[in-house]
Amino acid sequence: MDLIDTIRPLAKKTPSKILMVVLDGVGGLPLTVNGETELAAAKTPNLDALAAESQLGLAELVGAGITPGSGPGHLSLFGYDPLKYVVGRGALSAVGIGVKLNAGDVAVRGNFATLGADRIVVDRRAGRPSDEKNVEVVAKLRAAIPEIDGTPVEIYTESEHRFVVVFRAGELNEAGQGLGANISDVDPQATGVQPMRAVAHDAVSERTAFLVNTFVDRAEVALQGEPEVSGVLFRGYSDVPHFPSFDDIYQLRAACIASYPMYKGLASLVGMDVLNVEGEEDALNGKVAALEQGWAEYDFFYWHVKKTDSTGEDGNFEAKVKKVELFDALLPRLLALKPDVLCIVGDHSTPSKLASHSWHPVPLLIRSDYGRKDLASRYTEEEAQRGSLGLRRGTEIMPLLMANALKLNKYGA
Repeated sequence: MDLIDTIRPLAKKTPSKILMVVLDGVGGLPLTVNGETELAAAKTPNLDALAAESQLGLAELVGAGITPGSGPGHLSLFGYDPLKYVVGRGALSAVGIGVKLNAGDVAVRGNFATLGADRIVVDRRAGRPSDEKNVEVVAKLRAAIPEIDGTPVEIYTESEHRFVVVFRAGELNEAGQGLGANISDVDPQATGVQPMRAVAHDAVSERTAFLVNTFVDRAEVALQGEPEVSGVLFRGYSDVPHFPSFDDIYQLRAACIASYPMYKGLASLVGMDVLNVEGEEDALNGKVAALEQGWAEYDFFYWHVKKTDSTGEDGNFEAKVKKVELFDALLPRLLALKPDVLCIVGDHSTPSKLASHSWHPVPLLIRSDYGRKDLASRYTEEEAQRGSLGLRRGTEIMPLLMANALKLNKYGA
């Protein structure tokens, strides 16, 4: 039985407030045997003090040995079983930047990439170009690829190396079908190899595979002469997703505070209000200000930090340590709001040692007035293993937060 079906009739409205802080990709690995992870190496006096009065544990977002994407990781944190509620990165990014998807359309998440001789992938993120460069390249692609074989093609800037393509289906066929999204990735998620060709896994997706492969070919022609942004990689194909409402399940008025479109898109799809964040992308001060300004209006806040993930993906151990320390410095402002329940967690691990997402469980912290004494004394992976929460499935986190906020009625007689 879906845990959502158990929680929905138990949920009740109360004045208490829940703050979920998601440090994206926060889990790490030591660079050497018996060394420290990024979290352990960071100087975090505020997190240490908080951990001493909280409960800690570890969370597996999807399952043992399974490396979560950001979408499945976040769905799990919000209580949606990511093996049941599946959505591609493309739809999340499209919705996050305000693009409306119609039945039969397919949205695709793209990376600008640097291709070397023989189309070998040199850099999957093209040196992380600026948003201004992204806009410039998107304009070039729009001029070169307005349509493919009669199918309208829309191209949008997301951020840095990320962009979104929407293939518009137009009229559905007699069976009510448009374009299918069941195709393989172009992105090999590795360097030193060529991009892959999209392959359809069912008949309705064959047209989409053709459109994707044609787009890749035309984009490489259009980008000739660009020193770094010389190719495109695709993954995360998706059509229009539908989810049960977060408010309907938990009886919470929920707000999202994030900068990257994908995370705002996911929050929108489950029914959260997306609050405006002032300042540069992922500016933590702007996110704190948004939280402070919206504090009186909502019961639940999802507060996202991206750069703990980006620095891990770049394989930059020291930079990830610094991003953790920047969050620690702002933590007192979050605590000053006195949330009834505070959760700090990641949506997946991104160890600098691997420079990619990994399967390792993420450290979980829950602070409320109803927690039992814990053995853990720091918010680190090693200390979390000692904590009273143990190893939890990601989908169990929301019920724990609801219980600690006294927002669940008793189950059964």
